[in-house]
Amino acid sequence: MNITLKRTEEQVELVKAMASRNRDVAYEAQTALAEFIGPVLAQVVNEAPTLSNLFSTFQFNEMDSPSIPLDLYYDITAPDYVKVYSTTVPGGLPTNTVTPTVSEMKFNTYRIDSAVDFDKRYAAKSRMDVIGKTFTRIAQEIMLRQESTSANLILGALSEAKTNGKDHVLEAAGKTLILDDFNKLLTLGKRINTAWNGGAGEGGRIKGVSDLIMSPEAVEGLREMAYNPVNTKGTSAGGAVNSGGPIAATDEMRNAIYSNAGIPEFYGISIMEINELGEDQKFTKVWNSLKHGTTIADYNDDIVIGIDRSRESLFRAVALDAETSAEFSLAADDQYSVRQQKIGYYGSMEEGRMILDDRVLTGITLNYN
Repeated sequence: MNITLKRTEEQVELVKAMASRNRDVAYEAQTALAEFIGPVLAQVVNEAPTLSNLFSTFQFNEMDSPSIPLDLYYDITAPDYVKVYSTTVPGGLPTNTVTPTVSEMKFNTYRIDSAVDFDKRYAAKSRMDVIGKTFTRIAQEIMLRQESTSANLILGALSEAKTNGKDHVLEAAGKTLILDDFNKLLTLGKRINTAWNGGAGEGGRIKGVSDLIMSPEAVEGLREMAYNPVNTKGTSAGGAVNSGGPIAATDEMRNAIYSNAGIPEFYGISIMEINELGEDQKFTKVWNSLKHGTTIADYNDDIVIGIDRSRESLFRAVALDAETSAEFSLAADDQYSVRQQKIGYYGSMEEGRMILDDRVLTGITLNYN
């Protein structure tokens, strides 16, 4: 991600004016640039392919207290009380609240902000690259906080999720994801994602899993299906577990995997590959801590996260600025005096995230021990 300011005559003059010795002129120019670049930052943050964008967004006025009528989002056969997962601080671990389905669920919102500054001489010399990097850093910090908040909420809900006595997380047969693991996850997703009447969905089809969030190592397992047996991984001696011997994937399937090494989707399931998952990685450590306890050091499980986006469950409420009606507010930071020779910007947004139904979450653990 990189925000670049075009070197047009108007923008160059605006940037130079930010370094004016006339404080009124400088502040007016800084404010004008903030008004121009603020909506751009909001668009960049909202369109980046991250975990936070798996949440459906609804907007509310800045001074309002947002809520959701739970009875409209649960099946008619749902129990009288349900568990709703939410976070109270950005990046914090989720809490679950047992709530009546006939109640109005209030959102817990929090503020995500970032402040940056740069030397005034860069503006005087119209260094558009420095100005662009400054705003890029603001967007990156906002996205980093959103990503951590979203991951902690999803992993926390998944670690506790059970439906009809079934754990939502399967254990893979080995260290590498194979087709059998993938197939069992799809079946599990269909079993816990029934329609409102407990049967099949519209048209007799149940989705169950629409997206998979995976580590690079787990995606490597999908690519290996092009040249490894797909019925079993084989024994340590190299033979197949079942008496029929190893079975390769069809030529059509292997060619499709070869020609699409990035694997944006597999069996119609969208694949999101993130570096924070995998052995000893940031989100993996959070998962093992939540699932096995903070005092247990004997677990090194990678996690493949399945999400059913066909159901409305993952929500993000975001406040609209009272003056600009924008999700992201960017303002010139006026804390710097003339002697400091600094120009600063402060950006913020108020949002809240919630998971209303943990049946949309499934997973597969890969044990690296």
